[in-house]
Amino acid sequence: QVQLVESGGGLVQPGGSLRLSCAASGSRFRLLNMDWYRQAPGKLRELVASITIIGRTNYPDSVKGRFTISRDNAKNTLYLQMNGLKPEDTAVYYCHTKIGTDYWGQGTQVTVSS
Repeated sequence: QVQLVESGGGLVQPGGSLRLSCAASGSRFRLLNMDWYRQAPGKLRELVASITIIGRTNYPDSVKGRFTISRDNAKNTLYLQMNGLKPEDTAVYYCHTKIGTDYWGQGTQVTVSS
């Protein structure tokens, strides 16, 4: 079992940057593939970044080149660096992993608006 707690969301102008963090409980973090998802109002939750236990990353075209996922296994923390933010990036962002079942954080709101 693992608990995930996101932080770092907020209001930012178009073109701005934010860094999200996800603190994971327990000692298994380094053995977990991790993801960031987002969900905008009225839309399905979508994957925005993945990182494997060996650091291999994957992004959808909508964020490729703007978002960077990373992890610090010593701190049990997952990050999402978001640059060049657009209004369409506005959503609640969730940290996720799967250990048999899905584990989600509570989410952090990101609003991109002038």
